[in-house]
Amino acid sequence: MNLYTYLLANARPQDTAIVSRREAVTYGELVAIAERIAFTLSEIGIGRGDRVGIVAENSATWVASYLSILKLGAVATPFPARLSSEKLRQLAELTQCRAVCADRTRVSQCAAHLSDMSVVVSLDGLFTGPAQPAGGEVIPVQSDFQGTCATADVAERSDLAALMFTSGSTGEPNAVKVSHRNIMANTASIVEYLGLGSDDRMMVLLPFDYCFGLSLLHTHLRVGGTLVLNNASQFAEDVLDDLEQFECTGFAGVPAIYQHFLRRSTLPRRALPRLRHAQQAGGKLANAHITEFHSALPHVRFFVMYGQTEATSRLSYLPPKLLDEKLGSIGRGIPGVSLRVLDASGRPVKPDEIGEIVAEGDNVTLGYWVPDPAKESFRDGRLYTGDLARVDADGFIYLVGRISDFIKPSGHRISSKEIEDLLAEMPEIVEAAVVGVPDPDLGEAVKAYVVTRDGRELSVKQIHDHCRGRIPLYAIPRDVAFLPALPKNGAQKVLKRALPAQ
Repeated sequence: MNLYTYLLANARPQDTAIVSRREAVTYGELVAIAERIAFTLSEIGIGRGDRVGIVAENSATWVASYLSILKLGAVATPFPARLSSEKLRQLAELTQCRAVCADRTRVSQCAAHLSDMSVVVSLDGLFTGPAQPAGGEVIPVQSDFQGTCATADVAERSDLAALMFTSGSTGEPNAVKVSHRNIMANTASIVEYLGLGSDDRMMVLLPFDYCFGLSLLHTHLRVGGTLVLNNASQFAEDVLDDLEQFECTGFAGVPAIYQHFLRRSTLPRRALPRLRHAQQAGGKLANAHITEFHSALPHVRFFVMYGQTEATSRLSYLPPKLLDEKLGSIGRGIPGVSLRVLDASGRPVKPDEIGEIVAEGDNVTLGYWVPDPAKESFRDGRLYTGDLARVDADGFIYLVGRISDFIKPSGHRISSKEIEDLLAEMPEIVEAAVVGVPDPDLGEAVKAYVVTRDGRELSVKQIHDHCRGRIPLYAIPRDVAFLPALPKNGAQKVLKRALPAQ
């Protein structure tokens, strides 16, 4: 089955698919625009297996473009919306995109830097009225097409639906090959454990070019629900107003979003009676923040989840009813996924031993677009995640940290995440990033970059007093730098490489 057919199987034409402060689009309107884009792409020769980029912020046109590409059996290749021209061209060359669909604010950039290698299709005016005239290097979507395009037959296990960008072992960009079956399997699993239905209205802050954000699109289209779009998560009060105005039933975010909303907004003081569930993934949220959210909104089912782009999106979840009993756990494998923690010999670890998380299931993707032998993530049909964890006696998994994110002061090995979670317990701290820096005495010392609630610096003594007795002396940050914000990518993940000179 083509993913296009799967996603729209439960859609009713009159129901609202996309809504924001700027637009409200029904499923019928969404499909009609997707057909027009598909016809335009087919007219320039796009077909099964061709890569087609999308350069746009979250919007109805983004969704319609994505659906049109799937319909033709082509491969959707979402680019981060805010890329430099050089990086955009690099990614387009990497994936050999034959065409790129761009919104009004990005079509000129694409025409100037991509038109010699890709056909640039303008999405201007599709839902908002007459389009601006297109230049010679840009073609507009056919406005007078009223029919339907044939939905391509695909081999759902081997044909690609999307290429999702990630970083290779060298830090250079790479892409993960995601099949139609990968997405269908992961979507069905998420819908099942969240209990989603057509009355769900999801607040979407995460970009669709990020696998977590795209999973919100997949799951809510699949059940015929509504996506409420807001592309400005930094304005927390506006987001909260939208949650109330559009009667959202769902909210999703990475740790940085929850940290910001819990300690720099009125979220803890808002009732939000319509909100039914919250999803957290994209890194481990500190236990202190999980407890704060649960205390502030006890009626909201809070789902701690874990996943990777290499696994389409989700790998595990912790049932909300176990949040107190298993605080700090990422749960167990989602339906259809076998998730184990294995030692260096490939054997399951005993309780409280540490090993690598290894996954098997239909959501494990087909590998990297450019083979990356240094990572060796895909072996024998399994995904070796590169994440270290321990399990308890009941089989619940507790993430320890990335193999690559450990610090070794005085030869000892400690996860930076363990220190960051400890700092997060201090109510004055919004977020923290911990790294290792060269040190003449320890070889490598711990340094913390900290963002406080009101911008005022804490003393190093306050931080040391909080940590003393909780972690070994060698793990206590020797140096603390205070920043107004931590550097992040479009998915709001912290970029430790972009921290000020260490």
